[in-house]
Amino acid sequence: MSAPDPRDAPPLRWGVLGAGRIAATFTAAVRTRTRSTVVAVGSRDAPKAEAFAVAQGVDGTAHGSYAGLVADDSVDAVYVASPHSEHRDHALLAIDAGKHVLVEKAFTRNAVEAEEVLAAAREAGVFVMEAMWTRHLPHVAALHEVAASGELGEIVSVTADHGQWFAYDRASRLFAPELAGGAMLDLGVYPVSFAHDFLGAPEEVTARGSLTADGVDAQVSVVLDYPGDVQATLHTTLLARTPTVAAISGTEGYVAVEGPFYRPTSFTVHRRGAEPRRAAYVEEHGFAHEVAEVARRVEAGETESPRMTWQGTLEVLRTIDEVRAQVGVRYPGE
Repeated sequence: MSAPDPRDAPPLRWGVLGAGRIAATFTAAVRTRTRSTVVAVGSRDAPKAEAFAVAQGVDGTAHGSYAGLVADDSVDAVYVASPHSEHRDHALLAIDAGKHVLVEKAFTRNAVEAEEVLAAAREAGVFVMEAMWTRHLPHVAALHEVAASGELGEIVSVTADHGQWFAYDRASRLFAPELAGGAMLDLGVYPVSFAHDFLGAPEEVTARGSLTADGVDAQVSVVLDYPGDVQATLHTTLLARTPTVAAISGTEGYVAVEGPFYRPTSFTVHRRGAEPRRAAYVEEHGFAHEVAEVARRVEAGETESPRMTWQGTLEVLRTIDEVRAQVGVRYPGE
């Protein structure tokens, strides 16, 4: 497995649905690290879309509606950067317009919504992928090479955590049930997806957590059980900045991934009886790798990525659905 240079991927014309912080990060990565371009941005607030276009150097159209964005003939693919609660509807809007779609993680609020989006994509014959950028990063490709080489022996454990401190703000999407807030969908999806990337879907899920006064998950600890006494131990929280590290451990050694494990980073391989070996993969604008992956698959006429398959997205969401059920989180409208 390797992570090709994003600049080697073919160009694609992007429309960005949403004009927030994550959309700005995405746009900067497209502009500076790929051959693709952002040709349009859409927001329900026209002045906000126009301000975004100016600030991010979008040489194209600022639409005052999402419908206007997806109908734009200059757009090949749409990046959905709206709150989790809107991902299904906005992905379906883009698919209905015949656009390829990259949906920010978590893909939807739950697996049922994801199945609806993927069914629509299958019928329309368009490419769709969850924007779990970690899957496409060079250090993750290198971690797969280490795991496949056998130098760790048989993998028996994966650990990962993602915690950030946020001041309570009921208006923030992180704390609002109606916007599908909480730690799991925003932060915990990273550890869950990391474990899934190396171990697949678990046989059993055990979760314990605490909720905010408004009913979203503030902190959650998860144990995933797999055949052969293999486990993943994961943690996420909105209440504290954690080390955000990960590890893959086997019968012959382990690899420690430095924090933040979900961004371009470094890791050290510790094999029994051998000197530790460190590898560094730090770079700017890691989003470029997922942008390039979409462009490569679209040019090849494919509808999904082998690194973030539709089945993988469903399995991750089913795990999160079970976690939320066990800790007592249910969003309005579910």
